[in-house]
Amino acid sequence: MFKTFVEPARRVPAWILAGALVANGVAAEIAHLQGEMAGEVSMDSVILQSRLTGPQVDADGDVPGAAGVARFEIADNDAFRGSRFTDWVKTKPEDDYLVKFKVDGLKPGTKHYYRLHFGEQRRSSRTGPTRSFKTHRGGGLSANTSFVVVTGMNYAFFQDGPRGDGKRAYEGPDKELGYPALKAMLDLKPDFFVGTGDNVYYDHHKKFSATDAPSMRKKWHEQFVQPRFVDLFAEVPTYWEKDDHDHRYNDNDNTGDRKPSSELGIRIFREQVPIVDPEDPDAVTYRTYRISSELQIWLLEGRDYRSPNRSPDGPGKTIWGAEQKAWLKRTLLESRAKFKVVISPTPMVGPDGKGKKDNHTNIGGFQHEGNEFFNWAKGNGFLKKGLYLVCGDRHWQYHSIHPSGFEEFSTGALVDANSRMGVKPGVKNSTDPDGLVKQPYTSRTPSGGFLNVAVDLPKKGGSLKLRFKFFDENGVLLHEVVKESR
Repeated sequence: MFKTFVEPARRVPAWILAGALVANGVAAEIAHLQGEMAGEVSMDSVILQSRLTGPQVDADGDVPGAAGVARFEIADNDAFRGSRFTDWVKTKPEDDYLVKFKVDGLKPGTKHYYRLHFGEQRRSSRTGPTRSFKTHRGGGLSANTSFVVVTGMNYAFFQDGPRGDGKRAYEGPDKELGYPALKAMLDLKPDFFVGTGDNVYYDHHKKFSATDAPSMRKKWHEQFVQPRFVDLFAEVPTYWEKDDHDHRYNDNDNTGDRKPSSELGIRIFREQVPIVDPEDPDAVTYRTYRISSELQIWLLEGRDYRSPNRSPDGPGKTIWGAEQKAWLKRTLLESRAKFKVVISPTPMVGPDGKGKKDNHTNIGGFQHEGNEFFNWAKGNGFLKKGLYLVCGDRHWQYHSIHPSGFEEFSTGALVDANSRMGVKPGVKNSTDPDGLVKQPYTSRTPSGGFLNVAVDLPKKGGSLKLRFKFFDENGVLLHEVVKESR
């Protein structure tokens, strides 16, 4: 498998220079150190992405892009019989040397294989390693399904610790490979991966904060060049949401002159991950996918349309915006899936800290919109229609139940060094000082990790199950919740 490396500003592993980028005895000038990514898989389409780079990381720890040509080859068999090709494209600095195509006309419920052809020119192009993903079966067919959900992928804290002094930084001998949780995810062989936001941290680093396009891009480069990301995304397709830290800075909205601007944050996010068709600049970043007869997921946009955080709460204040809110309600009513999982970048149940104004749980934040949604969902019978919430943003794992009866599962921060103890119901400094939220589970110690959500088809005489499994960053199962539907 193609290898890459991390933190070459500290050291460059010898094996990367000695083997992976050598062709015909000569070191290659063009590589793709960040591997490939398949995004937004549906029943019949996918967005494929790669980035042409130089052969090594530079002295500043960035991954320089490279001008060249590239295209993708895709087939429904690993021998690439009867394969299809995208057009050749020239990589350009204004696009950060990215190669991105939406491919339509795929077979539903089928494993597909793809690879990158790349080089300085077409006639001297090389063929990259084989990657894969599986299209969804859609509403007409049943399927066992498993996916992983993450937040809080703080590279600086993993490398240097929260205070930049090494305290709680990861110290394992495998550090140069990247986050151990990524290996634990790959071992589960999930059908797809969801990054709920805080996928990078523009405002966290002891050396620099990212405020312009080059520095913001660097945050993504140093993240995705980690070998465990390359290995994971070689086999597991992705869906992405953004939150505050990979939009602008902590608890931001769209107001103010502090850099980066909201417009730049939106542009760089859409550039760096395979979330929208590059030929459709007006595509929205809220969407829903019918995975199988049993499962449908919703992915929300929490930054682009929000009101100012400090404006008075009430009917006119919104995180989602009128169009997204109407879309969410309409598509939920249209769904016939047994299990409906709404994935939000920020919490709706919590509880959270009292002083924040950033999400649907916060007092003086966006509680009105959150409560209005819960009242609407309850009034339309969704407590009996398999509706569950999954959220990112919070740095601890929990399972909470809103007074209305709806349940929320928080992924917790992926990186151990980015985790902390949670805010519990009934605590005076929380958004639930009266203890109205029930919380069957929360992290017992600060722990990084991820959430695995799985649909298990019924066995003889059994019931359909939806499982929520909390794992720590080493893949140890901490807690499991099982929901049934007949």
